[in-house]
Amino acid sequence: MKKTIAIIGGGIGGIVIANKLRNTLPDHVRIMLLEQNKMHTFAASYLWLMVGQRTTDNISMPLNRLVDKGVDTVFEEVKSIDTSANRIKTSAQTISYDYLILSPGADLDRKYLNRSGEGIHDFYTFEGTQKLLEALNEIGSGEIVLAIEAMPYKCPGAPYEAAMLIKDHMNKRGLSGRINVNLYTPEPQPLPVAGPELGNSVSRLLEKKGIRFFPNHRLSEVNPGEKKIGFDNGREQSYDLLIVVPKHNPPAFLANSGLTDESGWVPVDKSTLQTRAENVYAIGDTTSVSIPGKWQNDKPMKLPKAGVFAHGQALVVADLIEAKILGKKTAATFCGDGFCMLEAGEDLAGFAYGDFFAEPNPQVKMKNLGRLWHFGKVLFEKWWLSPAGIRKTLYQNLLLAGGRLLGIPIKL
Repeated sequence: MKKTIAIIGGGIGGIVIANKLRNTLPDHVRIMLLEQNKMHTFAASYLWLMVGQRTTDNISMPLNRLVDKGVDTVFEEVKSIDTSANRIKTSAQTISYDYLILSPGADLDRKYLNRSGEGIHDFYTFEGTQKLLEALNEIGSGEIVLAIEAMPYKCPGAPYEAAMLIKDHMNKRGLSGRINVNLYTPEPQPLPVAGPELGNSVSRLLEKKGIRFFPNHRLSEVNPGEKKIGFDNGREQSYDLLIVVPKHNPPAFLANSGLTDESGWVPVDKSTLQTRAENVYAIGDTTSVSIPGKWQNDKPMKLPKAGVFAHGQALVVADLIEAKILGKKTAATFCGDGFCMLEAGEDLAGFAYGDFFAEPNPQVKMKNLGRLWHFGKVLFEKWWLSPAGIRKTLYQNLLLAGGRLLGIPIKL
């Protein structure tokens, strides 16, 4: 029987699962990828764009060049889903499906976006990152402040990488003694979801680089006229350049789907990524996956919103759907392993790897800074943005060989 598999979202998870399903399922199975944007920008490289180490062309690629030609790509906005009727309503049509994978990522609250004219910047949007680069190249002295508006946010290491890359950028401009870099977060430590060992390692790294770090500070207000920000504990901070990590929200079309919990995100079985609806899966940033350990106010910690997890989850769900359609058996499960190359400036990076499902807390360690880890991140970027062909195969073989050499179980 002809089946239709619909995938909502053309980010990392959506691209990976679309290509894997197309390569493993027969042609009579229709693979549909629904995404608003025809141009794909590699968000992991926004931090390099922020400090002038990449251009916009370096990190952009038409989505159709990253997706197998056998995938039916639909560039429309998803308005709603009805899992009882197996239907998706877009801005232009209604689509029926047999299997549905949700991979729409997270939406950004607009409160502090598009306000570069008031000196408020971000590195979570493509346009905002470009304007931030201009501001970083213009500032000559004073206080640069990075403030996190709310939890959770995409890529738990990004604000810490940003602070270190900005510090390095200012040093290269000869402003090391004239610019202070300050980082405020509501978290009790850096990357609390990765466990105390990694958090302590990153704290020491920030201190070594002269970055002022303020945990347990939640941004509550911004006064651009006076160039001051306030926090929920009553503290205030003056700034000359402000960078906000905006609040992340669940995509609006999920609101009445019946798939979300009280947080607005989609709870899933942590091993199979199955939602409460039959044949509907969710992967990546839109999911809510509890992991061992407690965060503030005794709330359970959640699996971080990071591309590495979307990638791994996509491979698992692809295997599960393939097994259902072809009548095969599979032992595919998502095990909670994750890794990150943490950029520290000066072409150096640390490598963090571990088990996020470990008891009683996630067990993640960071290797010492080195150029090798930075090169690994560059290599992954090259692989991801290469269209299918010899060059992509070469980068993939280099990544896999490097992983085997270093004992890192990389799956692509």
